[in-house]
Formats: sequence, structure tokens, C-alpha cells
Amino acid sequence: MRRTKLIAIAVAVAVAGLTTAGVAAVSASTSDDTDTPITGTDLQTASDAALASTGQGRVTGTEVGDEDSYYEVEVTLDDGTEIDVQFDANFQVVGSEADTADTEADQDETG
Repeated sequence: MRRTKLIAIAVAVAVAGLTTAGVAAVSASTSDDTDTPITGTDLQTASDAALASTGQGRVTGTEVGDEDSYYEVEVTLDDGTEIDVQFDANFQVVGSEADTADTEADQDETG
């Protein structure tokens, strides 16, 4: 009888361990580490719109399906400031956020 209980406990611990590992694997695979870059003609359109919005700089990153918008384009200005320009599916600016080494300021655009 004692041996049956020990086997049952061992099986329960093994199942719990496998379940925890499975949850961890699913969580890791759905993290933000797998950003999807903008490609094709949408990349050129989004890049041109972002540079027009900031007035200067160079495109240093892009993302489709950003948590804040349909498209996001990161522009790095000559002074090192990074600006994330947010677009809807029609490449209309829906907001922007400037990140600097010392501060982070939201510059939401309206209209």
C-alpha cells in the first residue's frame, strides 16, 4: 500500500512539473521578443510618413501590430533622441512618443 502511494505522489509531481514547463514555454513564445517588422511597400510608406512627421532623422526600427497602433516606426534624430511614431492601417499618425536617455515624454497628436 505504501509503495502505491509513493508511486502516485511521484506521478503527480512529474505531471505538475511538466505542466509548469509547458506554461513557461507558451509564455515565452508569446512575449514581445518576436516583433514583426514592416516589409515591402508598407515599409517605404511608413518610413516616409514617419520622417515627414519628425522632420528629420533616420528609421531605426519598425513593427506591425504594435500594442499601441497598427504600425510603429522608430526614428532616431541627429541628437540621439528616439521617437516612436504610431500609425493606423492607413498610415495616419495616431501618436508619437519621444524617448531620451534621461526622460520619456508622450507627445500624443490629435486631429
